[in-house]
Amino acid sequence: MFTKFIQRPVFAIVISIMIVFMGVLAIVQLPTAQFPEIAPTTVNIFIAYPGASADVLVKSTLITLENSINGVQDMRYMATDATSAGEATLRIIFEPGTDPNQAVIRVKTRVDQVMPLLPELVQREGVVITPIQPSMLMYVNLYAKDKSMDEKFLYNYASVKMLPEINRIKGVGRSQILGSRTYAMRIWLNPERMRAYNVSVDEVMQAMGEQSIIGRPGRIGQSSGIQAQSLEYVLTYKGQYNDPKQYENVIIRANADGEAIRLKDIGRAELGSEFFDIYSNLDGHASASIVLKQNYGSNANEVIERVKEKLAEMKESFPPGLDYKISYDVSKFLDASIEQVIDTLRDAFILVALVVFVFLGDWRSTLIPILAVPVSLVGAFFVIQFFGISINLVTLFALVLAIGIVVDDAIVVVEAVHAKFEEYPHISPYNAVRMVLGEISGAIIAITAVMVSVFIPISFMSGPVGTFYRQFSITMASSIVISAIIALTLTPVLCAMLLKNHHGHEKKSNLFTRALDSFNRGFDKLTGSYVAVLKRIVSLRTFTFIVLIAFCAGTYFINKVLPAGFIPSEDQGTIYAIIQTPPGSTLETTNQVSQRLQKICEDIDGVESVSSLAGYEIMTEGRGSNAGTCLINLKPWSDRKHKVTEIMEELEEKSKGLGAKIEFFEPPAIPGFGSSGGFSMRLLDKNTTTDYQDFDKINKSFMEELGKRKELPGVFTVFAANYPQ
Repeated sequence: MFTKFIQRPVFAIVISIMIVFMGVLAIVQLPTAQFPEIAPTTVNIFIAYPGASADVLVKSTLITLENSINGVQDMRYMATDATSAGEATLRIIFEPGTDPNQAVIRVKTRVDQVMPLLPELVQREGVVITPIQPSMLMYVNLYAKDKSMDEKFLYNYASVKMLPEINRIKGVGRSQILGSRTYAMRIWLNPERMRAYNVSVDEVMQAMGEQSIIGRPGRIGQSSGIQAQSLEYVLTYKGQYNDPKQYENVIIRANADGEAIRLKDIGRAELGSEFFDIYSNLDGHASASIVLKQNYGSNANEVIERVKEKLAEMKESFPPGLDYKISYDVSKFLDASIEQVIDTLRDAFILVALVVFVFLGDWRSTLIPILAVPVSLVGAFFVIQFFGISINLVTLFALVLAIGIVVDDAIVVVEAVHAKFEEYPHISPYNAVRMVLGEISGAIIAITAVMVSVFIPISFMSGPVGTFYRQFSITMASSIVISAIIALTLTPVLCAMLLKNHHGHEKKSNLFTRALDSFNRGFDKLTGSYVAVLKRIVSLRTFTFIVLIAFCAGTYFINKVLPAGFIPSEDQGTIYAIIQTPPGSTLETTNQVSQRLQKICEDIDGVESVSSLAGYEIMTEGRGSNAGTCLINLKPWSDRKHKVTEIMEELEEKSKGLGAKIEFFEPPAIPGFGSSGGFSMRLLDKNTTTDYQDFDKINKSFMEELGKRKELPGVFTVFAANYPQ
């Protein structure tokens, strides 16, 4: 059957060209990622209840929402975090593979059922439901070199000019400015004057609501069907007030004598910020921190590239003194990792080519496997795309290992042809190939089936670990199958076209041939010694079993001694610093600590830039006056001498004594699988009554016990029940 291909060499070559063509098209279209998508589908619900404490937020809103959402289809569990800033985040984690759009619909249906039961202010402020990746995609700082641009200007410029453009980028799931400095009219009331005039806050709010309105007066002269009018006028109204003087002239109270109490009599109005909940800083410059997260199923590299292009485009219209800096970028580590794997792939290919050349001793024979291997590897990408797999470190690692396997099929055919040359010194390459195909076709098919049968069952494994093995096994199996096809089609044609029967003829003697002959004699001698050893021990069955048992025992004990883990933590060039000042600390106090930590970081060798946030905690994405975060961006790996762990140890030593608890973390090893490196757990109170003080004591005791373990150097909790109130 396969001998027909050497009779039609063009057909065999076209088959290989088509395989390469489809593989190249797949490479262009395939998404690139660091690891396979194993993060479970997560739906976030953000709740705002301004002025409420964490306890009030839990009792009035979160319990109602949790009871309604609990048990939604495909839900694994849900976790809630409430802060004293009147904000809460409810995360619903679904089974891996759940359609995020369907998950949002299911959650929203449950939320709509209890929306009327929530406080009116919560309904008005909004309950925001979004399906997003839990970890950051990018972290961008808009900062001003000109001190005349304060945080208020930066926040509003980013909100008006940048976020609308970024949100339209395909693949961006959510972009937000940490904190809120939106322009707002701030009314400062004088309590003593209010007491003197006997005016309450409700009266002030009611008066402003009645007088600062969006009016719709209507039209004059509109057709009535009775008598035609000469002209028709659209009535306009000046609308809501937008000037402080307009608000100061709002009449709070008036009597029949014409006396009136105006807002300016009991206070003043000024244009300021809506909230002062976060201080943002980049290397000593005021900044607006923009966090971007991607949609499920989007290509992180492509999304980041689009965002960078859009930022560069927007920069051209920035006011003088305004600039931006990307403090965190997932693709930075991803590109470096993939580049290393591609370098390994290249080195492995070159090494295989050299080994083949040394052992075959003929450049024509070496050229055949070198041409056959890339076809198998590139063609595997078409199968990868067919199964919905991305180009990631797992699939590339599988291709690195596949090089040593797929080259064997081509070498088997070439060696078999050379064997026919030795057996029949005057046989032509074409006839030798015909004889070889008749003898080894079945063997190649058999060994391919055996190899594939090893990998295919692994692809049926489930769970996050099963996803890794599935992509690895499919990549390996596809490259092996394509290698067999190439070995039975392209390789025989290349052998018939390129090989020449020089057996029985004297070789030209030169330095190169003498070196190869010396290597072959040495290798034959080594092979003879190995065979001699085997002949001596082959009859010693007891010795053979002892060696086998020793290897099995060694494997067992090594598995017990070596540390186990899911994915090893790697230097990603970024460090998270979580700051926790004592409960009740003001935002200004936390900001001072974060700026002092920022200065310490800037003096550390290997640190490129530091972005500090006072009032925001990146682990739970919660806000509070005693919470802070520093994002420490390290220099490129080639420009620094110290590893990330060494820098973290130095920071831990130098940050002692700042009056706050500071912990340093690395980003998650797998983007979307948690918010940082390491692991997290939740302590559940299953008592019928809830006492936060008692629970806090148990939590602290539990944390102390965890801190005693040597393998847990960084233990951290954001739970605090001793907040002054």
